[in-house]
Amino acid sequence: MQIEYRAHGGELKDLYLNLEEAKIAKESAKNLNSWDLTHRQICDIELLLNGGFSPLEGFMSQADYDSVLDNMRLADGTLWPMPITLDVSNEFAETVKTGDSIALRDEEGVIIAILDIESQWTPDKAREAEKIFGDDAHPAVSYLFKQAGDVYLGGKLRGLSEPSHYDFKALRDSPAELQEKFCKWGWKKIVAFQTRNPMHRAHQELTFRAAKQVEANLLIQPVVGMTKPGDIDHFSRVRCYEHLVKQYPEQTTMLSLLPLAMRMGGPREAVWHAIIRKNYGCTHFIVGRDHAGPGKNSQGEDFYGAYDAQDLMNRFADELGIEMVPFQMMVYVEEKAEYQPIDSVEEGQNVLNISGTEFRRRLAEGLDIPEWFSYSEVVNELRRRYPARHKQGLTIFFTGLSGSGKSTIANALLNKLMETGGRSITLLDGDVVRKNLSSELGFSKEHRNLNIQRIGYVASEITKNGGIAICAPIAPYRETRRQVREMIAHLGGFIEIHVATSLEVCESRDRKGLYAKAREGIIKEFTGISDPYEVPENPELVIDTVGCTPDEAAQRIILKLENLGYIK
Repeated sequence: MQIEYRAHGGELKDLYLNLEEAKIAKESAKNLNSWDLTHRQICDIELLLNGGFSPLEGFMSQADYDSVLDNMRLADGTLWPMPITLDVSNEFAETVKTGDSIALRDEEGVIIAILDIESQWTPDKAREAEKIFGDDAHPAVSYLFKQAGDVYLGGKLRGLSEPSHYDFKALRDSPAELQEKFCKWGWKKIVAFQTRNPMHRAHQELTFRAAKQVEANLLIQPVVGMTKPGDIDHFSRVRCYEHLVKQYPEQTTMLSLLPLAMRMGGPREAVWHAIIRKNYGCTHFIVGRDHAGPGKNSQGEDFYGAYDAQDLMNRFADELGIEMVPFQMMVYVEEKAEYQPIDSVEEGQNVLNISGTEFRRRLAEGLDIPEWFSYSEVVNELRRRYPARHKQGLTIFFTGLSGSGKSTIANALLNKLMETGGRSITLLDGDVVRKNLSSELGFSKEHRNLNIQRIGYVASEITKNGGIAICAPIAPYRETRRQVREMIAHLGGFIEIHVATSLEVCESRDRKGLYAKAREGIIKEFTGISDPYEVPENPELVIDTVGCTPDEAAQRIILKLENLGYIK
């Protein structure tokens, strides 16, 4: 039976060349400039090539980009809310021009596609940030300015190879494959649910009610590309989803994975998600409270209104071609022993709830998770991923001026922790790392940052595998320290210790004469003299070694670790 594929804009795009064409193109691509795709770009290109981003036929031109920013539409008027662009470095952009073709490769060098460049421009990122995210403090704005390339390339794609996935292959469906399954099973109405978090009983109740309300089958389609920094890894989440789907009536619900790079763009993102689900063959899409919002800002306020996403979906309801199923937050009503939408709770009824923060605290401290909140199989899976703190890996990250006493305290701490046993412990001292890991680096800001990032990477691997990493570099810059914290914090514990010994004391202790050489100009870019030291704003512990012995300092750290639950 011929399948009539659902797609936004009419036709479901398949940008892959046939085998013979791909073979010829791969041979010719050997002479092309190559761009190594970032993680986000690999996610984007997979959904471009398989039709998930229909009607796009490649990365956006400048005309489409500008129109999307201003009007939420492509240049031809088709509704599309999110810019999909190939950002590259200035250095690479100087080697190509409009009319050229370039090879796009994954991290292993495998060619994925050829891009025929039709447009090349330097975007106004401040304008993009304001139009798409609406707030300079939005997490995606940091990515836009600090990680994304400064030049955008647009043009049509010729797909040569599918991006490789070695995990959960049975759960990875292209839009065409998923629509064929729906047809084979006789599913006519399908309501999709988007998630990037583990699902608990409230989510199961919400999705079950949504499917029942519109008399549709249910597609749980979690994102397994890029989500919000700090989110639980998709491997653990997918195992949780596999347990959860067993809680629905048989032959009503399926699980399929979406390799999307989320932008956490709130209302615009909700419309984007709906279009993608339409391309996957769904007829309905669940939009709940604060859909795809990044959470709260530094003032504790949500970036978007609770139901802004639903409002924007309603605005475009007539042309979206997929129907929204709006839902409010589900809460557990103690008197009725069941979940209900929050707006249906009667006055005086007792509502039970466990916030995400409280749930993570209970996991970290090994506390009980009530049955009304989640399924035991899901909780057990998450306990495997998030053991109690005294069983987790941990990074203890010292920072301070040269001569402040970091290395001495770190050595004292190492020995005290080794004495108690229980976990493997590695000391990454600044001077030792410089000699063995970063011997080719100088002391420019760029090289200092790279050295700290290398230390952070090694520490993250130690932490991920349950060990304790003690790091004792100078680490003078806040932003680099923040990056290291983000690299590690979702893998285990991270404790920043500022050894706040004053410059005058450090200079008086200078056995190697480094400060004297720095003041004479012999040593350039020396922290505290000719290069700044940026004092940590919120370290877990501050230690001044004046009047404090190494034993006493190490003991303070031991007590802090005990208080936080990292040692017992």
